[in-house]
Amino acid sequence: MQTLIILNDPPYGTERTYNGLRLALALAKLEGSALRLCLMSDAVWCARGGQTTPEGYYNIERMLRGLVAKGVPVGACGTCMDARGMTDADLMPGTHRSSMAELAAWTAWAEKVVTF
Repeated sequence: MQTLIILNDPPYGTERTYNGLRLALALAKLEGSALRLCLMSDAVWCARGGQTTPEGYYNIERMLRGLVAKGVPVGACGTCMDARGMTDADLMPGTHRSSMAELAAWTAWAEKVVTF
């Protein structure tokens, strides 16, 4: 199954992004599953390296590293990054600046699209 997950919410403050990443991690473990992750709007902050969280609190960067380690492409909307003053240097390893053209290609590739 080919799945595209699109996250829109910030990494912290709501649990929508956390739950979207939980689903992504579960899908990445399924046999025959192919996954792509697009970060849009405030979700581009999820890909920022160097996140620190209190002991016992979930860490979005750590969750994304788990997906990257499984070979899941993670794209952060370049327009959204620019609007928030983010640069490519802010992105954690394994993530990349993406575009609407790439999102369109990923959407056409996907059998299922899930948004959070």
